Amino acid sequence: MKLQTVIEIEKPDFKLDYTTRIMLIGSCFVENIGQKLDHFGFQVDINPCGIVYNPLSVAASLNFILDHKRFLEADLLQNDGKWVSLSHHGSFSAFQAEACLQKINERLEKAAEHLRKTDVLMITWGTSWVYRYRKNGGVVSNCHKFPAADFERFRLDEDEIFRVYTALISKLQALRPDLKILFTVSPIRHWKDGAHGNQLSKAVLLLAVDKLMRSFNCISYFPSYEIVMDELRDYRFYAEDMLHISQQGIDYIWEKFRDVYISKDAQVWMERVGKLNKILQHRSSDDTTDAYRSLREKTEQELREIKDRLGQHSG
Repeated sequence: MKLQTVIEIEKPDFKLDYTTRIMLIGSCFVENIGQKLDHFGFQVDINPCGIVYNPLSVAASLNFILDHKRFLEADLLQNDGKWVSLSHHGSFSAFQAEACLQKINERLEKAAEHLRKTDVLMITWGTSWVYRYRKNGGVVSNCHKFPAADFERFRLDEDEIFRVYTALISKLQALRPDLKILFTVSPIRHWKDGAHGNQLSKAVLLLAVDKLMRSFNCISYFPSYEIVMDELRDYRFYAEDMLHISQQGIDYIWEKFRDVYISKDAQVWMERVGKLNKILQHRSSDDTTDAYRSLREKTEQELREIKDRLGQHSG
């Protein structure tokens, strides 16, 4: 007797290992998977502009990196004493414009260097609803609590997303001809528009991904949305708001992702790397003792040796 609907995941034509350079960009679901990959020692760059939810803002973030854009004070706004960028998460904001620009531009430079060598780009879209800033007509990543009247809210359609990403993918392939792109649709529901509105929003994203997959051989799809909707129907897999995914649910999706996309050889090393990173992340009640410092130095040295053995070389 079957007690669960199991989502079949199409086998990809690539595998992730410790030499693979990965960039992840998009909604908070990307953060969940990216943090897992980072914990196990993979070469990742996660959300260089902070969390972004809609396809146009994701594309804009990637174009900033590809075009080596440098933000200027004219690109910033002031709100409640802070300088902010409508293209960035609030974590980039600062009380001084120079500090805000430094955080933004240094992060973009780091991302440009990583993207230049990226093998796999993972993109997660969360919603097809966007906010357009009325003063310049640009779609924003974050409204930073500016008045709602400053923005026009509307839903994208699949054809507009397809047009934007056709141009974007061409630019990415010019930089990295062998780049693999893995799309996902966030399983986190956007409840502002109600159940039906959320389904319509997700449907646009799913149709856009499907259209892109039929046009580009480099694209594949990981069904995180479908796994949550069908395999994880029980509310124990949700956080207290009943919309976000609980840690148990995140771990379940991660295991599905790991088993399909990460090579068997890499999985053997993951257990050891994970344990070492867990030691480094642990904060002792007295981190000034010789024993604690010795343990950290030994752990860091072992991680460096593993990195060399696995072929992870910087530069």
